[in-house]
Amino acid sequence: MAGWKMGTVGRLGLGGLAVASGLLASAWIASGQFIRRRRPDPPVNPMAYGLEAERVRFPSRDGITLSGCWIPAKRRRGTVILLSGQGGSFDSDLIHAPALVRHGYDVLLFDFRGHGQSQGEYVSWGCYEWLDLLGALDFLKDRGIKQVGLLGFSMGAAVAIRGASQTEAVAAIISDGCYVDLVKAISGWAATWGIRGRAIELFAHLMLKMVNWRLGCRVEEASPIRWVGQLPPRPILFIHGERDPFVSQDDFLALWHAARAPKERWIVPGAGHREADKLYPAAYRQHVLRFFDRYLADRYRG
Repeated sequence: MAGWKMGTVGRLGLGGLAVASGLLASAWIASGQFIRRRRPDPPVNPMAYGLEAERVRFPSRDGITLSGCWIPAKRRRGTVILLSGQGGSFDSDLIHAPALVRHGYDVLLFDFRGHGQSQGEYVSWGCYEWLDLLGALDFLKDRGIKQVGLLGFSMGAAVAIRGASQTEAVAAIISDGCYVDLVKAISGWAATWGIRGRAIELFAHLMLKMVNWRLGCRVEEASPIRWVGQLPPRPILFIHGERDPFVSQDDFLALWHAARAPKERWIVPGAGHREADKLYPAAYRQHVLRFFDRYLADRYRG
């Protein structure tokens, strides 16, 4: 009987070890996928939107070479940097440039590290991408442009908030679909596939610890809620989809309350993640242009 009990405990111990090993292996593989270099989106020629553009390259603050697209306006009111979300390349966000350029705003788009035509093997979810933004600001400063507006999407919005908190070169920020907490965002993504439960959050925590080890940073420190209170007196406009599966209303309100005036918000009825411009294109353009006209126009040379 004693031998049976010891054998059973041994088998249970081995079974537990196997489960733990499988969990760790799964988290390690998932962490690699989470930060892997993104495949570019299909290329889009700015001429498809009637835009004359210059392909540019410039270094991030830590030396990584970034690839971008500079689109000058003929009747200049200011300059806006578009900051894409993670995944693909800036090509899919060129759709936002025509309205800005026609209204008199120069536009700079660029691929973050690990994206598109830029260097870099990893996506760090804001840990290092804010250095890419500072590199873009250096590039514009060399062209005589000292004040800009930022329009950031999802991860790009988080980068905009952190980057703007570190420089006076940013006059105004628009955040479209900014995530607040990566663990909750991952859980929200899993829920869209019908996977729910506390186990998903625990797995996300484990995976992010491995991400931190791989990257040599703490992705939690890139959370915009840590930086948004440092933006004033620069104004920020939050655009948030009412049905965003990655950013709950509670998370958005936490970010909103962490921000200080001047601040504005547009909670978009029925919109999911980054769907405001698709559901309400005219209202979206109106919000963006009105905000930049109020806080950015005619300040692009400082």
